[in-house]
Amino acid sequence: MQTRRRFKQTETLQQRLAEFAAENLKRASNMPAGVERDNLIKRARQANAAAHIDEWISSPGLQSPK
Repeated sequence: MQTRRRFKQTETLQQRLAEFAAENLKRASNMPAGVERDNLIKRARQANAAAHIDEWISSPGLQSPK
């Protein structure tokens, strides 16, 4: 039986998502208008939204229903 490779993340999810978004926006800025550029911008926006959702979910103000 094979064991899964596991490793500890060195950066938080928010940091990784922000880095991913910035990298995609940088790549998109160097491309001509088109489908590929639009896809990079879309993925960057999705990563930003995911980072905000993660921040909201992990905020101390969020309480579980009682």
